[in-house]
Amino acid sequence: MVRQNLGRSTRAIYLTVACLSLALHLLLAIFCLSVLQTACVLPTSSSSSSAFIPRTDTQHRRSVLHSSSSSDASSSHKPAVSPQNEEHHKLDANTLQQRGKHSPSEAPEGERKLIGAGKVIPEGRSKLEALFKHPLYNLPYPELQEDDWLLRVKTNEDAKDSGSEEEEREDTSDSQWQSSSQEEGYDKLTWTSDMETHPPWLRFHLGISRWELYNRKDPNLAQLTQYLATQRILGAVQKTGGTQLKLLLSFPNYGQALLKPMKQSRDAETDVNLFYFSDFERHNAEIAAFHLDRLLGFNRIPPVVGRLINVTAEIREITTDPRLSRTFFTSPVGNVCFYGQCEYYCSTEHPVCGQPHALEVSLAAMLTDLSLAPRRSWRSPWRRSYSRSKLAPWEKDPSYCDKVKQTPPYSHGTRLVDLIDMAVLDFLMGNMDRHHYETFEKFGNETFLLHLDNGRGFGRHTRDEPSILAALQQCCRIRRSTLLRLRLLSLPGFRLSDGMRESLAQDPLAAVAPLLSEPHLSALDRRLATILKVVQACQDQHNDVIYNDLINKLTEEKETQ
Repeated sequence: MVRQNLGRSTRAIYLTVACLSLALHLLLAIFCLSVLQTACVLPTSSSSSSAFIPRTDTQHRRSVLHSSSSSDASSSHKPAVSPQNEEHHKLDANTLQQRGKHSPSEAPEGERKLIGAGKVIPEGRSKLEALFKHPLYNLPYPELQEDDWLLRVKTNEDAKDSGSEEEEREDTSDSQWQSSSQEEGYDKLTWTSDMETHPPWLRFHLGISRWELYNRKDPNLAQLTQYLATQRILGAVQKTGGTQLKLLLSFPNYGQALLKPMKQSRDAETDVNLFYFSDFERHNAEIAAFHLDRLLGFNRIPPVVGRLINVTAEIREITTDPRLSRTFFTSPVGNVCFYGQCEYYCSTEHPVCGQPHALEVSLAAMLTDLSLAPRRSWRSPWRRSYSRSKLAPWEKDPSYCDKVKQTPPYSHGTRLVDLIDMAVLDFLMGNMDRHHYETFEKFGNETFLLHLDNGRGFGRHTRDEPSILAALQQCCRIRRSTLLRLRLLSLPGFRLSDGMRESLAQDPLAAVAPLLSEPHLSALDRRLATILKVVQACQDQHNDVIYNDLINKLTEEKETQ
């Protein structure tokens, strides 16, 4: 009897354990199925961003972003947004003004949807790729008109209309541009109206439009940087102007690049007692500035790439510049050095030296020749005094921006918010040396600002310079597209430092050492948070902080009727 009872108890225990095991397996299967299903479902923004599918290069070359009019910066050019995109671009004005009081996770629903707050990048996926696929980096553009291109290739019809009969008889080919130069080493090339025959630097020049220096999705951008990093150097002369040493390099197909040499290690911080105008320029700052400008969606810095050159073979032995050649010498430890001639830091006490021949440099693609595309230089309203004792007007007058707003070209159009974009870029990299900026004369005042000469950026990572943001603090004005991108870059999934780290890793010099140290990358995130706090403070005090450059033209027309 006892054995029978024991047998029944044992069977009951076994049955209970089996049921529990089956239940646990079922729960585990359901959990795994739900996880796999979630991983396969496209993010919410992906389905809603079908209207922002990146255009082909040809399509994008016919498009451009126009800015809308505002109370203190009016313009008749505004981006046209298709009806299916309207829900992504149309945000209530009051919602925009209140946005500064919320963290990204607490943002209004419309803006959270546009930014993608809370979106997590899958493990192993490129954050940089995800960033550039985001709707904010793929905004639709209206078509570019003929006058919106800096240069254009003349067709046969154009040549016949403008040329004489004698010129027509001399050249009946397909608008060929054939060099007659007999200089040794240069390629004898025939460039026609077919873009495939153009070298990368020429395609870069032909791609400059009224609203951007280059198209980020243009495959020629990668070809151009590869060209700068690998092409044989035919000539090296010292570039005139400027305060520090710069060289102008020539390549076999008549391309040119601006060289800035390495003068100090990447980790060397600027002395705290040194004035901004007494600092060395950094080759890695020029490279990092190009990548940062691209991450911010500005596209206003010419492509820059790092390169390891041989000082003897690629400069000393090929230069035809006597000012440069006479400054070469060999240091006591056997390194080949030179110092050139310039206003500052061109002496035997401040040489540029190889190790013993290898030298790190930055190479920036040269802009179109001034004879073909003249540029205008503008003195920045927030220019520093460049004196050790005097203050600039904006440093003494808190209401300085009110005067600027009443002065052309800042009294209308987008020039003021363009300048604030530049201040945002400079603050992120700690550049205090922005005394002038340039624009292409052809486009007048309706165009972007060129963000040139960034060698004094990334000098300090332990200290931020709030005065660089004076334009933003005093004017309390910022582009909506700029602000949304800054908020996007503050999210964990799109963190600015992560994007910069990944982007800079693509540069050839990253194989030698990271272009920016980790403290500099961390400083980017810290400074970005500071910018957002300044905007929030502005929104707490003013109602017209946001310059809405994403408004729908059709919507605005309906509201005014």
